[in-house]
Amino acid sequence: MEPAGGGEPAVTYVFIAGIGNSGPEHWQYMWYKRAGNGVWVDHESWDNPVRDAWVKDLDDVLTAIDGPKILIAHSLGCTLVTEWACEHADDAITGAFLVAVPDVGGPRFPTGAVGFGTPRHDPLPFPTVIVASENDPYGSLAHSVAAAGRLGARLVNVGSRGHLNADSGLADWPAGWSVFRDHFAG
Repeated sequence: MEPAGGGEPAVTYVFIAGIGNSGPEHWQYMWYKRAGNGVWVDHESWDNPVRDAWVKDLDDVLTAIDGPKILIAHSLGCTLVTEWACEHADDAITGAFLVAVPDVGGPRFPTGAVGFGTPRHDPLPFPTVIVASENDPYGSLAHSVAAAGRLGARLVNVGSRGHLNADSGLADWPAGWSVFRDHFAG
């Protein structure tokens, strides 16, 4: 993760994890640790998320950051970004990198998540890339294709990599970093 050059304000990378948070073996956490200019969105309850509380947490973080921001979300964090964008605006957001968008109506969606049952998929007001796996147990590729269409996002299919989390064995996920860099850091 490189700071902006040429005297421009540095971009702040805003990391938005899903249910259970992203631990030290997760690519998202590894990227955050090396960013130097990253902010982690924290929640009181990682295991029983409540939509309105999570939206407020994200809004509080975004409001506190001056200058350009890029959102880097995983799983329910992706849904959180879309939910936040339905009620809030921030012209300083220059992009969103949404990885493993879950199907909140799918059979594997956690029942402990409250208020996420009817996602709002309006086009996002900033450039967005959705990264999807062909065998994600929480959201099919067809779901990701449909979500990208509704959100006005570009879709990147990375093959059969599961939920694109620590269990997928991605470690620092260099291939994901290449996709991110190609769209947002280039």
